[in-house]
Amino acid sequence: MLSNVLEWPRPVKRLVVVALDIAMGLFAMWLAFTLRLDVLHWPEGMQWLAYALAPVLAFPIFVNLGLYRAIFRYTGITALVTTGKAVAIYGALLFAILMAGQWIGIPRSVGILQPVIFLLLVGASRSLGWMWLAGQTTKAPHRLLIYGAGTAGAQTAAGLVSARNYVLEAFADDDRAKVGRSINGVRVYAPIALAEVVKRFGITDVLLALPSVPRQRRHQIIENLRSLPVRIRTIPGLTDLASGRVTVTDFQDLDLEDLLGREPVEPDPELLGRHIRGQAVMVTGAGGSIGSELCRQIAREGAARLLLVDHSEFALYSIHQELQAIVQQEAMACELVPLLASVSHAQHMLDLCQAHRPRTIYHAAAYKHVPMVEANAGEGIRNNAFGTLNMVRAAMDSGVENFVLVSTDKAVRPTNVMGASKRVAELVLQAVASCTRQPDSQGGTPRTRFSMVRFGNVLGSSGSVIPLFRSQIAAGGPVTVTHPDVTRYFMTIPEAAQLVLQAGAMAQGGEVFVLDMGAPIPILELAQRMIALSGLSVRAPGHPEGDIEIVFTGLRPGEKLYEELLIGDGAEPTPHPRILRAHEEHLAWEVLESRLQALERAIHQADGAAMMVLLHELVPGFHQDPQQA
Repeated sequence: MLSNVLEWPRPVKRLVVVALDIAMGLFAMWLAFTLRLDVLHWPEGMQWLAYALAPVLAFPIFVNLGLYRAIFRYTGITALVTTGKAVAIYGALLFAILMAGQWIGIPRSVGILQPVIFLLLVGASRSLGWMWLAGQTTKAPHRLLIYGAGTAGAQTAAGLVSARNYVLEAFADDDRAKVGRSINGVRVYAPIALAEVVKRFGITDVLLALPSVPRQRRHQIIENLRSLPVRIRTIPGLTDLASGRVTVTDFQDLDLEDLLGREPVEPDPELLGRHIRGQAVMVTGAGGSIGSELCRQIAREGAARLLLVDHSEFALYSIHQELQAIVQQEAMACELVPLLASVSHAQHMLDLCQAHRPRTIYHAAAYKHVPMVEANAGEGIRNNAFGTLNMVRAAMDSGVENFVLVSTDKAVRPTNVMGASKRVAELVLQAVASCTRQPDSQGGTPRTRFSMVRFGNVLGSSGSVIPLFRSQIAAGGPVTVTHPDVTRYFMTIPEAAQLVLQAGAMAQGGEVFVLDMGAPIPILELAQRMIALSGLSVRAPGHPEGDIEIVFTGLRPGEKLYEELLIGDGAEPTPHPRILRAHEEHLAWEVLESRLQALERAIHQADGAAMMVLLHELVPGFHQDPQQA
């Protein structure tokens, strides 16, 4: 029956509602006469005109106030308020007409009784219709608990009234003053009782309505919920809640910061904007995960002109469109210049730098997928090492003041071509920065300040395991982990980009800045945590009834069990608690230059064996598995 009603054409539904309202108006008039005269009433004489007034007055008022445009199963308190307003206007007109006319046989009190009865009937019909059409809550597949009984939690609950797939069973809150109370008939429980509440009500989903709680407390709550068989999600932040309504479509998977479980350090505004505000800034690899976030932050820090360089047309188009929307919405005075170019083309990059004269370059362009670069070593070295050399020369020849290389922890004692090529890129900057005369085409004293920032994996990047694990969990598994003992450093993309900007602002020339990424995280533990937070369990020999299996696939070509951030032990603190400064040994430019020339010849000749020999000579810590060579 319910499905049949929902499938009716919309004009038919409106006609049914109009007919129902007319019938209720006539019934309300009959009941008003009956109550007033204290006898069962049958209209006669002028009383028929009073009956005719009910639909004639009510229908146009209800139409003008939109009562027949509302969708019953999505209506709520707002629709009831509008209904009350419509009936109030109708009642005032009816009473005025009855008072002004000479209506024989019509008691004036009918003009008061009939609108009151009519309001009760119309309100009840709307409420019953909503409960019937949007009801069936006992059959909802998802039984929900909202953690947070404050404004955000109550607003979320109000937004769920029409969600047929969810039934709200309980609230939980840390505030003892709220425990035991109820919000719209739903009780608030203490966090200590969550296990019992989940079991009693069959809770399937927990929604975190905690937009302003500190990250550390969020992480504690999430860890406490991990042992429960529930899916954990969150609502948007306070800014997104400003619209005043939350729907099921606003529910989000947990932030990547929640998976990391670490409170980011607040950035230093002075450091962030030192080389950006009012200046022309270039970002290579602008369409990548780190490059695009650098662009967002640089635009917001007040750059006068932002040069977006990428060799992928789609990636460049995407970030340019996004930044245009941000600049327009936030009324920024930042000129955006998309430049479709490859850092492997030396003359083109020089022409771009001389044409646009950036004051600072953030070089984030790189091939970073380890197995892909391993299988295409020549192109990986050409892009990562010689692309950096091209940018270094273009920066010096164009009078660029600051040049910051975005590097990787895989450059430390690398076991793969990607890491080795990034280490060569670092060697280029270190050698050039240490020269008394920079080896540019024009000679002269050093003018460009070179530095590099080295860090590990970023959560949510194109190469991160997070998107892969999420898709595997959504597909029912298995989740693939390369090795049970593999660990990685992790940091969120926004935090990494902020630290890159701040580290570059502290550079004096030639430093390797290393980001403090906290303790390395076992990938197996990350997979288990993501499965648990999805409300599922791990299927294992001791737990065969689990939902998702974890499969170990073996280390990929060039992959390491553990990543490192420092080549030596010479790291020293900086004014920023998450940034360390290191001065590492490197080759002199005269030595490096001749070896780079030999490596370039090997790439040109597609001589893979020679490439590997030269990489080992350039990067002493490079140790490649012979089976992968």
